[in-house]
Amino acid sequence: MSSHRYWDAHLHLERYGERAEALVRESVDAGVGALVAVSMDLASSERTAALAAAFPGVVRPAYGFHPEQQAPGDETADALFAWMESRAGRGERFAVGEVGLPYYSRQEAERAGLPFDEAPYVRLLERFAAFAVRFDLPLALHAVYEDAHKACDVLEAAGVRRAHFHWFKGDELAIERIVRGGWYVSFTPDCLYDEETRPLLGRIPLELTLTETDGPWPFEGPFEGRETHPSMVRDVTRRIAEAHGLTPEQAAETLARNAERLYG
Repeated sequence: MSSHRYWDAHLHLERYGERAEALVRESVDAGVGALVAVSMDLASSERTAALAAAFPGVVRPAYGFHPEQQAPGDETADALFAWMESRAGRGERFAVGEVGLPYYSRQEAERAGLPFDEAPYVRLLERFAAFAVRFDLPLALHAVYEDAHKACDVLEAAGVRRAHFHWFKGDELAIERIVRGGWYVSFTPDCLYDEETRPLLGRIPLELTLTETDGPWPFEGPFEGRETHPSMVRDVTRRIAEAHGLTPEQAAETLARNAERLYG
């Protein structure tokens, strides 16, 4: 059993700016004892590393390049990988993320009638997957709808054992592939009100389920107008418990154990 009752398994902690450190302390006070802080690029990764150093064991860092932005050139990508490899070589344990494929950017370009080259993003994800396998690190993924299948292709080819599809949206076949791979799926506060997300709760095995906020991304429904706070994973836990016919306490124990197994 994890010593942390609740986990926020995916948020952009460094994007809270000066608010970040207070947010960590508030989260611990609210029973959220571990935060997986993902990164956008090298500069973002450096800020995440500083927060992890300030809150060891509570802030679990993830370093990577978010795909919903212009693909990095070779020099930029090489600098990020060199920085990550140096830290891994010194024995630091971290996750690789947020990485994945640019679904929303591609959709936006297609709606505007503009060409979009996905190939550089696929190659970058392949490189991140190989890095994760080499150092036995978990992979935090942005891969939704049909991109989930493309990501599964990459993970299967690379032999990735530890992966996490955050804020997952996909079809039954994608779920089957994720479950077969032993990979994890996390749910955000939108599972309390979003009709597309709610049915997925019972389709992902509880032992492969995590909770997250993706903060500071804002939510609607009962969270309208509120700062996205890691303590919201308590609400997510209650909704997951309902979907699986469990008490919130039973669900919290399993969810925390899942997160510890992947990110501990």
